[in-house]
Amino acid sequence: MIRMDDSRPAVASQPIPGLRGHRGPGAALGGGKPKDTRNAALALWRALGTSRRILIGTVLLTIGSVTASTVGPWQLGKATDLLVSDGFSNAALVRQLMIVAAIYLVAALLNLAQARLINEVVQKLGRDLRGRSQAKLSRVPLSWFDARPRGEVLSRFTNDIDNVIQNLQQIASQVLMMLLTVVGVLTIMVVLSLPLAIVAVTAIAVSLALTRLLTRASGPQFTAQWRETGNLNATVEESFTGQTLIRVFGARGRIEARFSDQNAALTKASRSAQVLASLIQPATMVVTNVAYVAVVVAGAFRVLAGGLSLGELQAFIQYIRQIGQPVSQLGSMVAQVQSALASAERVFELLDAPEMSSEDAGEGRLERPVAGHVAFEHVRFRYQPDQPLFEDVNLEAQPGQMIAIVGPTGAGKTTLVNLLMRFYEIDHGTIRLDGIDIRDLTRSDLRGVIAMVLQDAWLFTGTIHDNIAYGRRESSRQDVVAAAQRCHVDDFVRTLPLGYDTVLENAGASLSQGQRQLMTIARAFLLDTPILILDEATSSVDTRTEMLIQKAMSELRRGRTSFVIAHRLSTIRDADLIVYMEAGNVRETGTHGALMALKGGYWTLQHGGTTGEQS
Repeated sequence: MIRMDDSRPAVASQPIPGLRGHRGPGAALGGGKPKDTRNAALALWRALGTSRRILIGTVLLTIGSVTASTVGPWQLGKATDLLVSDGFSNAALVRQLMIVAAIYLVAALLNLAQARLINEVVQKLGRDLRGRSQAKLSRVPLSWFDARPRGEVLSRFTNDIDNVIQNLQQIASQVLMMLLTVVGVLTIMVVLSLPLAIVAVTAIAVSLALTRLLTRASGPQFTAQWRETGNLNATVEESFTGQTLIRVFGARGRIEARFSDQNAALTKASRSAQVLASLIQPATMVVTNVAYVAVVVAGAFRVLAGGLSLGELQAFIQYIRQIGQPVSQLGSMVAQVQSALASAERVFELLDAPEMSSEDAGEGRLERPVAGHVAFEHVRFRYQPDQPLFEDVNLEAQPGQMIAIVGPTGAGKTTLVNLLMRFYEIDHGTIRLDGIDIRDLTRSDLRGVIAMVLQDAWLFTGTIHDNIAYGRRESSRQDVVAAAQRCHVDDFVRTLPLGYDTVLENAGASLSQGQRQLMTIARAFLLDTPILILDEATSSVDTRTEMLIQKAMSELRRGRTSFVIAHRLSTIRDADLIVYMEAGNVRETGTHGALMALKGGYWTLQHGGTTGEQS
């Protein structure tokens, strides 16, 4: 039963913003928001979870390794003092050199152990981020996907996570060691000679100031670099999937121009980031070398004056080199840290995206068997708050009825069944299944009693058997073959060398569009659900094949509630109820004969030929 509310003004159906449209760089997810690397770093720390305990172990190993490598030059300096002393002894020199060798061996072993633990922690983090991202993509609403280019989202899932892991792999095992080395070396330098230590501290302060200056300049460029990478990937993905249409419409020049612009933007951002980052290490090296010369000259005078031994000067020279290396490397690693945090922020923006409402919010339970009684009661829905679509839709489908939904493009036909499937949540009103509000059911329970065939045939890499059995993986070969026979898939499958074991690649590109569509219909047949949704499912099938499918679907619809969005009006003349929609409202209802006699919108469609494209 359907009630039409003609008192409400007709409103134009609005497409989902961003759907299939080109988006500028700032439109990418999070692209226009200010970056907060501090929060990204905290999020990474939280993401480590239980691995933080392992990090404590790596800190202890690093402290041991740094302590050993810091004491090494001091002990080597003592060996030099033994050489120039009056009481020189070969035995004492050998013993001292063995001590030095043992110290450096311990340092190397501890360093190897901490590097191995760091590798384990970072790889586990990468696995967890990929797992969380994959799980997240199954929890975000479809409207989130509709508003974003697929290539840009995939770039976060692949490029950004890889960038985070690769950079962390390189810096995690070294940053702590370098920081501890600076602290340890400075401590010993102060003990050996305070004036020379002041020279080293001054050099470090100047190096850090230069690093901070260049870091501030390069940080925004790294953020822009990864944003532009996502935009470029989105363009590549779109041009790859739409290659046929691009050639048909002669749009190659426009696509190449768009790619060229985005490629140039990426190159500009990358060049700016890398040039500024590459200046950090040379700048710190210059300061370190100046400090080295100052230490050598001042230290030589102190040795001559008797304030410093030759071995201590040798140790000090080694320390100034030893401290210069981590300061220089820390400067260069700042660029890696910035790049990793820029990517981490993009990853956590994905992980923090809004999710669908909880699956377990309600306590409703479907009685078995499900009758298939569906009722829309005063349903109101908008994709955007300021763009009305459904204002007051009322519709009732009795068990076993075939409900045909027709109307011009943008009328809301596909939106109607998407709301039934809870791909989107309604703003007001109720949709009931066997008297139960579908919001009181888990999505898995609801969708488990509905089979849906879309206009776009989706197949995955795998055998034909696995593709047909996608919704019921436990199905036997006999069940799969029976479903294939009922929708005429078996005819062409048996002509293939491996039959149902034929592996489909590249979304079944080796099959015709009609064959791919037949396979998706066979997939729905196999589910054997009480409710069936056909969203222009036969629009890509030739007339002869369509006739065969219609016979099979007539049998399938017996005892099942079916919603059919019609592409060819000739296929729904026998529907129990035809619903004509326009501008998001139900305008006419009735049988084919009744609506033709009315001479309204349905009559106009009949004389126009088809309902138009998917809404």
